[in-house]
Amino acid sequence: MKLDDSRRSDNVDDERGAGGGSGGGYGLHLGIGGTLLVLVAGYFLGVNPMTLLGVITGAPDSGNSAPATAPVHDPASDHQVDFVRAILGSTEDVWSAYFQQQGKTYTPPTLVLFRGSFASACGRASAASGPFYCPGDQKVYLDLDFFRQLATQFGAPGDFARAYVIAHEVGHHVQDLQGISSAAEHAEQRAGQVGANHVSIEVELQADCYAGVWAAQANRTHKILEPGDLEQGLQAASSVGDDTLQKRMQGTVVPDSFTHGTSAQRVKWFRRGFDGGQIENCDTFKAGSAL
Repeated sequence: MKLDDSRRSDNVDDERGAGGGSGGGYGLHLGIGGTLLVLVAGYFLGVNPMTLLGVITGAPDSGNSAPATAPVHDPASDHQVDFVRAILGSTEDVWSAYFQQQGKTYTPPTLVLFRGSFASACGRASAASGPFYCPGDQKVYLDLDFFRQLATQFGAPGDFARAYVIAHEVGHHVQDLQGISSAAEHAEQRAGQVGANHVSIEVELQADCYAGVWAAQANRTHKILEPGDLEQGLQAASSVGDDTLQKRMQGTVVPDSFTHGTSAQRVKWFRRGFDGGQIENCDTFKAGSAL
């Protein structure tokens, strides 16, 4: 990716040297069958998957903090922080322009970098839960070690694979600002388990599509993509499909338990957002059974 000319965001909060703070449980729910699958699929959840494991149950966080660690200043880490700031800045530019066209103002999320464990308004963020967006405080949480796991455990290396992760979570923020997140949550509460899972799939695939829209718009404006970058993003989307994760973790596939979509669906909607370059192409709710 060509990011030298990209604006760096000031909305990155580096808390890797902090102990964690406190936060109340937000009580968010995404139903995934199987504890191991929750931990793996949690890397691309829009909310903290530790909720599903009973670590966070909607009750206030205890406030117990992880031991403080020294701030990280090594060159490799600094490069990753600069990368995160560049990608977040690019999402801010793209979504600010879109909201302005709609006569609205885009309020960007804060991206919190943490190490090990950190308390959010949705409960305690942890390395096991992976990147997630918390609507309770409108922040994205990311442990930078996930980028290594993305490459080694998910087989999705490269800058654009990492950018896809950030853009997907920012996509959830855009949904939150549009009122889509709250409407989907209410729809899940009214539906049975299978119906709620389908709503969750619609939410996640739309965030994938939004990530594709961001990539298309950013590339159109700043030519950030290099040969092979798009393939990295598609591989990242494919590697976290529900069917792929279930096969890897439990050897069988249970479609009724899907909450994020198959690998083919995730690739399809990311590609749809990228090829169309418009948010209007991302109405997964209208697509219904044609997802």
